[in-house]
Order: sequence, then structure tokens, then C-alpha cells
Amino acid sequence: MNMKFMQIAMKHLPEGKKLLDEKGIELNMEDLQPMLELLLNVMSEAYELGKNHASEE
Repeated sequence: MNMKFMQIAMKHLPEGKKLLDEKGIELNMEDLQPMLELLLNVMSEAYELGKNHASEE
């Protein structure tokens, strides 16, 4: 599942990078790695929450 989450994150990465660039925040891929890991954690928790919610119904 993490691989699918990473693909989703990478698909939207250019948009996020553009927003940061417009704010004058310069980051390279090495700088973005911790943020991508945080995003994957959030996506994983959201997935588990949805899965648990669906099984309760």
C-alpha cells in the first residue's frame, strides 16, 4: 500500500513544489523527503481509519 501512496504523492509533488516556490521556499528532493514520509504516514492512517469505518458498517 505504501508504494501506491508514494505514487500518489509523487503525482502531486510538482503542484506542492510550485506552491512552495511561489512562497519563496526553495527545497530540493532531499529536503522534501521528510515531508513525503510524513504524508505517507497521514495517508496510511487515513486508509486504516476508512477501512475500520467500513468494517463497522
